Amino acid sequence: MKIFCIGRNYVDHAKELNNKVPTKPLVFMKPETAINKSKEVTYPSFTENLHYELEVCLHVAKTGRNIQESEALDYIDKIGLGLDYTARDLQSKCKEKGHSWEISKAFDGSASFGTFHDKSNYNLENLKFHLTVNGETKQNGETQHLIFSIPYLIHYVSTYFTLEEGDVIMTGTPAGVGPVKLGDKLEGYLEGELILENLILTT
Repeated sequence: MKIFCIGRNYVDHAKELNNKVPTKPLVFMKPETAINKSKEVTYPSFTENLHYELEVCLHVAKTGRNIQESEALDYIDKIGLGLDYTARDLQSKCKEKGHSWEISKAFDGSASFGTFHDKSNYNLENLKFHLTVNGETKQNGETQHLIFSIPYLIHYVSTYFTLEEGDVIMTGTPAGVGPVKLGDKLEGYLEGELILENLILTT
């Protein structure tokens, strides 16, 4: 299983972190060991600034390479939400030195997924989703505001990597990212339905 992540795919999010708006998708990967397999998330000991980033996630249904945009949606079968946990302090240091982001983005437990649902239940061009932290809404997103659309992302990623059944594409996070603290309860909603729950615990 491979996890493909798309960075800076909402204009407001790119701007809130003082990043340039990309002209091509910014792709990075998380290993399978990054998947958090419970609702409980351990706060890593190597960071003092762990951030949440809620994203719409695509579940790959079959193997494909060099997929055309017109056929892209045939290669996914389910839609869900995921949290891309980021050690923001480590990421900032990596960016300052021009280093890759892996230690800040791909560490164990840095990807948490909710329940995936059949894509036919949704309008992928205008999915609405939001995140609450302790009951307070922190992020609101709509896929119509993606810089790079879902079909284009599938096409682009498959140009460089073979997509296989079970792979996941995390499509990017909207504005509103921020830090978590011990005891925080995070809830992700897709079209108003709660499908992801996380509780932040100590190491």
